[in-house]
Amino acid sequence: MLIDLHSHTTASDGALGAAALVELARREGIGVLGVTDHDTVGGLDEAMGAAAGLGIEVLPGVEISSYYGRQEVHLLGYFVDHRFPALLERLAAWRDDRVGRLHRMVERLRRYDIQLDADRIAARAGGSVGRPHVAMALVEGGHVATVEEAFDRFLAEGKPAYVARERVPVAEAIALVRAAAGLPVLAHPGIYGNDGMIPDLVRDGLAGIEVLHREHSDAAVTRYRRLAARYDLVCTGGSDFHGLAGAKSQRLGHPSLPEEDLRALRARHGASP
Repeated sequence: MLIDLHSHTTASDGALGAAALVELARREGIGVLGVTDHDTVGGLDEAMGAAAGLGIEVLPGVEISSYYGRQEVHLLGYFVDHRFPALLERLAAWRDDRVGRLHRMVERLRRYDIQLDADRIAARAGGSVGRPHVAMALVEGGHVATVEEAFDRFLAEGKPAYVARERVPVAEAIALVRAAAGLPVLAHPGIYGNDGMIPDLVRDGLAGIEVLHREHSDAAVTRYRRLAARYDLVCTGGSDFHGLAGAKSQRLGHPSLPEEDLRALRARHGASP
């Protein structure tokens, strides 16, 4: 059985709707699928409904874009109560901020004679809109060849169309996940190059580290397992699947989390207050 605890639907910046994602999980032999859309839980009910009777467990999650100082950090929340009013209210406010950011990015692109329709991009996103949606619009418009080129030339931090999001402190995101009865897990720490943040986040209530990720080398996996043991954190992992055309190769279920790590995650959640 494959276990993938990091995936995205069209509720945020994935290419597949929730039901289509679950069907792909069935074809790939995945038994437990974490649906972790950016700043929204809007795809969870559809995913859970689609998984009923297929022998697939959808583990409810969310991925919150937050900041440790000036550094953007993504926080995964697992087992969240996706109907918790305070969670829904805060996520809605962050999605509104994303729409404003979209309009500012499109305005900056006009300086380079690139005309994009922000309202159309937001409508096509259908949920939590972000830079990948702008990148796809740039590809479709023939302005760049790939999503990676869109980020490299225009959308990455420091590039001409980059617009910073509201700087939500990661400590606030951790507290919100905890309030929604979830377990907060640091997503893909190898991307940040700042392992020094981990002790601070542990003091803020961090419960786990995403050890297995497609951007983590074998050496990184070993390092983060050691850090998890040092700070009594659970280990998670997944493909971070988006399924976007023109993006880096991704395959749902790869990497797959070992079953003993999933058991430890469940045990930690059961022991949480």
